[in-house]
Amino acid sequence: MPRPTAYAAGLAAEDAACAALAADGWTIHARRLRTPAGEVDAVAEKAGVLAIIEVKRRANLAEAAVALTARQQARLLGACDIILVQHPEWGANGVRFDVVVVDSAGRIRRIIDAFRRGDVGLDV
Repeated sequence: MPRPTAYAAGLAAEDAACAALAADGWTIHARRLRTPAGEVDAVAEKAGVLAIIEVKRRANLAEAAVALTARQQARLLGACDIILVQHPEWGANGVRFDVVVVDSAGRIRRIIDAFRRGDVGLDV
């Protein structure tokens, strides 16, 4: 069986991440949501908490967990601002940024509240 391309593997990781979120009771509002600030892999909500989700797939979970750069975090912050303007009804009880990591064996872990506005390295 041929090895999937990085793009196909990334899509499969996003599918798995969203399935795991839905199984945990999250409503998936959007996937691959494009904004002028950039694309967000998924936007999910549970109990009024909105999660802006970035999915990272790497050979192992440790590599995936450190794959989110400061520049990508800044993109997600900007996209979040736009999303909240467009959908003021989302996130009534707060907003957070989660990273879902997936390894090549399909193991999934969610890093809840992975970063916040004002974290070191984010000048936005």
